[in-house]
Amino acid sequence: MMPPYIEVKSILNKKKKRDSWFLDDYTINPYSACSFNCLFCYTQGSKWGTNMADKVSIKANALEILEKQLYLRSKKQQYGFIVMSSSTDPYLHFEKDTLLTRQMLELIHKYRFPVHIITRSDLITRDLDILKQIDRNSILPPDLQTKLNNKVLITFSFSTIEQSVATIFEPGATKIEARLQTLHTCLKEGFKSGVSLMPLLPFLSDTKEQLEKTFSLFGEMKINYILPASLTLFGNERGDGKWLMFRAIEKHYPHLMEKYKSYFDHSTHLPDFYNQAFYKKMKELCLKYRLKDRIV
Repeated sequence: MMPPYIEVKSILNKKKKRDSWFLDDYTINPYSACSFNCLFCYTQGSKWGTNMADKVSIKANALEILEKQLYLRSKKQQYGFIVMSSSTDPYLHFEKDTLLTRQMLELIHKYRFPVHIITRSDLITRDLDILKQIDRNSILPPDLQTKLNNKVLITFSFSTIEQSVATIFEPGATKIEARLQTLHTCLKEGFKSGVSLMPLLPFLSDTKEQLEKTFSLFGEMKINYILPASLTLFGNERGDGKWLMFRAIEKHYPHLMEKYKSYFDHSTHLPDFYNQAFYKKMKELCLKYRLKDRIV
């Protein structure tokens, strides 16, 4: 069953400041909400709340609005990276039928903007042809022209490389094996591709054993960059990310419940001592496995 269609007034969102991790000058979200329904997602503390898969909608007039906005920005030479997507995945399951993301990429190519795709899906392989054209023909913003040769960035998101864990916390996302194979394909095709480990899950995917396994795997794949981050949980109401995560931990990992509550009962962020140790460890692992922790 296809989600409902909605009308929007704007689709291309200009960022006040480019993020140093994702290089986002602009963002586009072809869809509202997300059928991947990752429990830890920051939007799980938003207006969509729980069961976001039931609240997904398709932006019916997105292409018309996007073309107008891209035309105006290109006319003013305001080129910059467009990140797809910031609050949903651009390759949700029904993208196979709607082709909305693909048609947006065709417009992005028409107006010569660089693009950064962030996804948990393998469907991106369908669009590697248009992405190659964008990579050849787009215009980088002036301040990146001496730092970066690529006009297409492809980042695959993981919270774990263990499917048994991903099934619980990323219930709608593409299987880990398929994601890894797609990452391999993108690298083989010459795209600048990397991994977003956002977030790693305390005591599940951030253990010494799991971190070594994860970084070793991506080191062997020779990915271009890796972007690790710790867990943040928003909201305190039923259906918010914190509630969803607590419920999943209590059901599947009850021995970890006390630790999660001690960290997140009165905070959205992990304690300072945890984050300091976490980012120190990430630096060590990046050095050990010769992985860059930034795109540029």
